Amino acid sequence: MTTTDSNPSQQPIRPGPRFMLSHPAHFIAQGFGSGLSPVMPGTFGTLFAWLSYVVMTTRWPEIFTPLNWLVIIAAGFVVGVWTCQTTGRHLHAPDHASMVWDEIIAFWLVLVLVTPASLSAQFGAFVVFRFFDMVKPPPIAYFDRHFKGGFGVMWDDIVAAFYTLLLLAAWRLI
Repeated sequence: MTTTDSNPSQQPIRPGPRFMLSHPAHFIAQGFGSGLSPVMPGTFGTLFAWLSYVVMTTRWPEIFTPLNWLVIIAAGFVVGVWTCQTTGRHLHAPDHASMVWDEIIAFWLVLVLVTPASLSAQFGAFVVFRFFDMVKPPPIAYFDRHFKGGFGVMWDDIVAAFYTLLLLAAWRLI
């Protein structure tokens, strides 16, 4: 680690493709490029999660079973703690907007738990998840403020996924 990696007084840098490709953690944390969107990177990361989930589940259903998805999500959470910690340090911003791996993992969790679902139901899940991720109602905002580093980046989106699933379950009961 260089002194610039750990100096909190430095201004956050604006990442681009060169930064993303300079380290495997950056590539993953920035959602394989989806986080480099100049507008609403979290939304683009969530759209990437949705598209990749549908493509992989449709193309290789024998590999991407619900149980395998849960293993991928659990492993992805652990990897995400490291990638977001590393990338945040290199960007001089612990929860930089370009880091969207947290949205990807959390929305995959939503999708695997609501599947099978129609395209319109998946869209509804997308809208609800983005709402909770952006608005951060309690306790999401608490976790966002108090849980720092890679774990904090990942955890508040898991809580947003939980809220999304809770609302969708309540909606089904109505």
